Amino acid sequence: MKYSVIIILLIFMSCKNETAKQEVADANNEKEQSVTQITNSDFDLKVYDYDGLEPLINKKDEKVHVVNFWATWCAPCVKELPYFERINKDYKDRDVEVLLVSLDFPRNYDTKLKPFIKKHDLKSKVVAFDDTDQNRWIPAINENWTGALPATIIYKGDKRQFYEKSFTQEELENELKQFLK
Repeated sequence: MKYSVIIILLIFMSCKNETAKQEVADANNEKEQSVTQITNSDFDLKVYDYDGLEPLINKKDEKVHVVNFWATWCAPCVKELPYFERINKDYKDRDVEVLLVSLDFPRNYDTKLKPFIKKHDLKSKVVAFDDTDQNRWIPAINENWTGALPATIIYKGDKRQFYEKSFTQEELENELKQFLK
């Protein structure tokens, strides 16, 4: 009888431990699901939901981060993309990192977004953003953002500025220089 009780306790504890392990595994899988990678022969395109994107737009390091929200269907976005590419090229050695976050529709990744990236030979890091809960992620990115494109965040450490507008090359560089001081 004594051994039966011990065996039952061991089985119960083992099951409880397996449940805890499964809960941890489930939580890790949820995190992994926040990033999807679409691979083809040309390049990999990572697709993020807000939980996956959030660490990319809130890095705590010594670099200046320029994050541009854009889409191929947004004419002002497409017009200003070369300015971000130039920033990426000209300021890379000054610890400036450019991230282009495409808000193109998922159904257009293969037909529009990837061909656009290839055609324009974009050198900045490009990711796609796919999260349907706008009521959550728009105010999380910036409480005053209406959701209009283009939109840009420039930040370094605790200094952060949000812009809901399109830039000229000169305007973008002037804003960037405020973070390089």
